[in-house]
Amino acid sequence: MTNIHPTAIIEDGATIGNDVVIGPWCHVGPDVTLGDGTRLESHVAVAGRTRIGASCKVFPFASLGYPPQDLKYRGEPSRLEIGDNNVIREHVTMNPGTEGGGMVTSTGRDCLFMVGAHVAHDCRLGNGIILVNNATLGGHVSVGDYAIIGGLSAVHQFVRVGAHAMIGGMTGVETDVIPFGSVTGNRARLSGLNLTGMKRRGFPREEMHALRSACRMLFDGKGTLNERIETVAGEFAQSAVVADVVRFLRGASDRGVCLPGNPGDL
Repeated sequence: MTNIHPTAIIEDGATIGNDVVIGPWCHVGPDVTLGDGTRLESHVAVAGRTRIGASCKVFPFASLGYPPQDLKYRGEPSRLEIGDNNVIREHVTMNPGTEGGGMVTSTGRDCLFMVGAHVAHDCRLGNGIILVNNATLGGHVSVGDYAIIGGLSAVHQFVRVGAHAMIGGMTGVETDVIPFGSVTGNRARLSGLNLTGMKRRGFPREEMHALRSACRMLFDGKGTLNERIETVAGEFAQSAVVADVVRFLRGASDRGVCLPGNPGDL
């Protein structure tokens, strides 16, 4: 049974699913959709063409779907799409997309956005991601499944963060982070592999060994990076996790790739 507090404002046109709870002083705009079983605690503001999936929980003072912080934005009818079963803690902000970025910002399911985290316009996030307190994603950032963005860290616009990567707290990320990579530092350097995360996700030990060997070849071998990528692709053709890294590097963006400060770190 849907439960809406009498002090909440629900604009005409909003679509409210079954068993939704909307707490005191919330504001839901006319183009918003709330999925079944979603709960807005007090003082949540949801605007624009925003869809929040089923079974999400949004905590006080979160601001979702308001215009992006982009001077090029001209009011185009862009969207914010939030998947199912996400937890969005206090003071989180998420902005919709822009014409220059595909018109949509999206998150997958089963993510945790801790206090004060920010997801900027045109970001694309996978499933099971964690943004720790005050982590910030610039515009057009993509984040793969199960990545963790540490507290007070910032990811530069257009950067790609691979699946299962770990960004250390207070790290500025200016270049792409490979899947399973672990980066730290004032300006991020690849400091190792997220082997702890891989263990928690049940990756076989053989795959972790293959990944470590492959990354040593990628970042401390002879020839150009592109040549090393092709060598690794051939030598580790049976490894699914190495294939993920190779595929990521072959699709590298203009931001470049985060490199180890010391190849021995891998």
